[in-house]
Amino acid sequence: MTSWDDRIEQVWTEASGEEVGDETITRIDALAAERGADDARAEFERAGARDSAGRPAEAVELYRRALALGLDEEHRPQCVVQLASSLRNLGDYDEALRVIRAEEEIAADGPYRDAVAVVHALILASAGRPAQGLSVAILALVPHLPRYHRSMTAYAHEIAGSDT
Repeated sequence: MTSWDDRIEQVWTEASGEEVGDETITRIDALAAERGADDARAEFERAGARDSAGRPAEAVELYRRALALGLDEEHRPQCVVQLASSLRNLGDYDEALRVIRAEEEIAADGPYRDAVAVVHALILASAGRPAQGLSVAILALVPHLPRYHRSMTAYAHEIAGSDT
């Protein structure tokens, strides 16, 4: 028998490259039902299906429920990134920034730090603060550069003030 995680992954693999719609949501919901309504991971997957189908308002509610139920350390930061992104899509920039900045503090060195930075940059750009968003993106790239860390960091800080 294939594990629950493998079956979830199969649904996502089959959905890649196409627009996610009701069929994917139905399949994810059926798998989530196997784990029950109080399972954080099941709620996270249900949220992701709705998010991918362009239903961010429905996704936000489920992401928050998944976080409240307690996700493991692999899925919690993914959920936070996706929640902040959905809030951005809904135009709730203040809440999106609050969520993503809290994650930056919690998991500054975590495996999703670059994803957190990208979403942070997108939120700022969408909120009419593109220079600050660019600054966040540059600062996220600095550790990956072979040289120029000091100068790029200084430029990023200089650019951040350009939105005022």
